[in-house]
Amino acid sequence: MVIQTAEKSLVPRTAVVADPDSGRRTATAGFLAAAGFEVSTASNHEILTGLLEQHVPSIIVADHSFGVPPVDAPLLLLVDLADESAADSLRTLGMADYIAKPAAPDELVHRADVLVSRAAQRSDARQSAERLREKLRLVSSAIRATHDPRLISDSLVRGFGETFCADRVLFTTFDDDRVPRIAAQWHRPGLAPVPEGLGIQESSAHRVADRLWSEAEVLAVEDHHFHEWAPEDQELAAWSENMGPWASAFVPVGEGKSSLGVIWIAQLDEPRVWTRTEISLIQHVAGNVAYGLIQSHLMSAQQRVVKQLRQLDQAKTDFLATVNHELRTPLTSISAYLDMIQDGVGGPVPPEVNRMLDIIVRNSERLRRLIEDMLTVSRQDYDGANLHLGPVQLGHTLQIVTVALRPLAELGDVSISLELCEGDPAIIADEVQLEQVFTNLVSNAIKFTPRGGRIVVSCRFEAMTDGEAGVNVHVRDTGVGIPEEEIPHLFTRFFRASNATSTAVPGSGLGLAIAHDIVKAHRGYVAVNSELGAGTTITVQLPVSGP
Repeated sequence: MVIQTAEKSLVPRTAVVADPDSGRRTATAGFLAAAGFEVSTASNHEILTGLLEQHVPSIIVADHSFGVPPVDAPLLLLVDLADESAADSLRTLGMADYIAKPAAPDELVHRADVLVSRAAQRSDARQSAERLREKLRLVSSAIRATHDPRLISDSLVRGFGETFCADRVLFTTFDDDRVPRIAAQWHRPGLAPVPEGLGIQESSAHRVADRLWSEAEVLAVEDHHFHEWAPEDQELAAWSENMGPWASAFVPVGEGKSSLGVIWIAQLDEPRVWTRTEISLIQHVAGNVAYGLIQSHLMSAQQRVVKQLRQLDQAKTDFLATVNHELRTPLTSISAYLDMIQDGVGGPVPPEVNRMLDIIVRNSERLRRLIEDMLTVSRQDYDGANLHLGPVQLGHTLQIVTVALRPLAELGDVSISLELCEGDPAIIADEVQLEQVFTNLVSNAIKFTPRGGRIVVSCRFEAMTDGEAGVNVHVRDTGVGIPEEEIPHLFTRFFRASNATSTAVPGSGLGLAIAHDIVKAHRGYVAVNSELGAGTTITVQLPVSGP
């Protein structure tokens, strides 16, 4: 049954009266209807459950004998104080209040009004807190969306100012290695900006912020006219009073064991009660600010280091290019005159002198290769832009390399054999650079293979790891081998294996690095398999279709 209200209210209030006693149920419903409630009644539990499933009333007035389902509405119980079972109902039911039955009409209506009013206040408070959370969630999102300390600071002060309807918001960091030095402020229209930072009060503010940070607290002042300042906060009080605040909140921003900045939120024209919810959300956003500024500072420091390293690398590259050019010019002249002397242009050369000239020629050639390697390192990044691609008969290239290096191998009593791919089909590559790759690899094998050893250069067409057609070139030697822990460093520029330096094998540590970079630019890879005292196999895999 539904009883309509006698007068129309601006805010509709509804009530459900649940009572098995029909006379009392009718009377209670009448009292509430006369007070402006729209009333529904229930004589048993099933009817009550059905009504609550249809809508949630402003209040439920129920006899203590009813089992009221859980619902987000205040419950006013009608109890018989002489009935012992009523006491159990008061303990077990989630009631908001109770009243003895039969209830006096005025008291019944008064209790109902109070409960509805309190419920409305709690609902408003929850909605207000949710709106506040949503606004500050947007502020945090803006802070997390950037690594620019200025944007972080501006988002903070503007967001706090608009969210809390403040008159001024100031933010400043202290002199701290963890964050950049920055100050920001926001003020409502019509107010003039104030000097940024905290001036001579910074040391005092820093001490207060450190104390608050260690206690996980905020210095919230509801009314500056009546606030009792602690002795250690007097300098901060004097600074803030110069700006005439009525209410304010002094919020530490920190990380770890100490603060690194502070936020000051001020209201100038009226006092303000800072709720626990507001303080908690302010501290949460302050935590996001601290994290954002620390990350920003670290990234800026890393970027500066990277920039300096790039500048140093470029300076080194320019220096190498200049020095190598200056070395190459006189070396060209030396080589030319050596050729002329050996050709007899200056007259017959005695055999003893000719042997000396051979030594000079070999060492000048060694110096020439070193200069070429250093020039290659200084002028190329091997990103593919410097490749001159075309069809390359890989077998032909390997023949050129082995024929050119066979005399050098024979001087050390090392044999070189070549096992070519069947048919020698062409691949797309830079022939000159591939020749340099295999020259470096075979030269390296010759240097590290003792007398009587042998080197085998072979190629075989095999699919690459992604299924693409590829070709593998293996350079196997019976040399001294490479320590296993040093293999990952072989392709690092200027790196030389420990057994190379201990046995005084000549070299610059550039040959393998250059070969690796050229192969990588061809979309290939270089693999090393080595055993100390048994030898090394270096495998170069290249795609047939090119980079």
